[in-house]
Amino acid sequence: MGALKYVVIGAVVVAAIVIALVLLLQTPHRVPVQYFGSPSGYEAFVPNGQTISYNGQTDPVGDLILNNGTTIQNVIWDGQDAGIIIVDHIGIGQLNGEWVGRTDPINYQPYVPLQDFYVIKGQVPVEQVTINGQTYYVIDANNINPADIAGFYTYPGFIRDFIAAINMQGTYAAVLPGNSPVFQWENLTGTVAYQTIKYEQYGLNASGRAVLVLPNGNIITYGTIDSLSGTDIPFDFPQQVYNSSS
Repeated sequence: MGALKYVVIGAVVVAAIVIALVLLLQTPHRVPVQYFGSPSGYEAFVPNGQTISYNGQTDPVGDLILNNGTTIQNVIWDGQDAGIIIVDHIGIGQLNGEWVGRTDPINYQPYVPLQDFYVIKGQVPVEQVTINGQTYYVIDANNINPADIAGFYTYPGFIRDFIAAINMQGTYAAVLPGNSPVFQWENLTGTVAYQTIKYEQYGLNASGRAVLVLPNGNIITYGTIDSLSGTDIPFDFPQQVYNSSS
């Protein structure tokens, strides 16, 4: 009887171990969520045109630019607004195909490619995952306040300066009046200023002719994407009119 007792107990222990191992193997390994960026700063997701199937939906892939200028590659935007970002990026690409290379009738310079990007106020919740052997950083957009997400578009070479500027104390947003001499500037600033208006007129769900005014007086021209208008991001709703005498 004693031997039988130990056999039964041993069988129960083995069964418990097997069940524990099965449960362990069935539980996916997840790296804890990290928070990138500054609680009081602004970060930006820049889609690159690629998409990936993740969490049962199609998500955009791109770079994440942090408030200190650090760029993280292979970033997936998952959750709210993923579909909107994909649609807006496609829209920008279609307009680029139609307008790039044409001549700006105001400053007589060729139009340039424009790029959409999406600013997040505060820290960004990110989870590291591996898909088909590739490491990705997944933005958990469902855990971001919608008021803290806004869409913008400008010349790709302006984006890093844009992020640096909005993280700089004293930078403010303004709107160019229709007769602004900025449109006549024979440089990228003047070209982008007028081109954002053309993209607004020809189908992009956006508004053009916005400018960031830096503390040193320099400006960065850009447009805002109306489908993602974060009410807590002041650069998305410029109220002040920018006047330049030259």
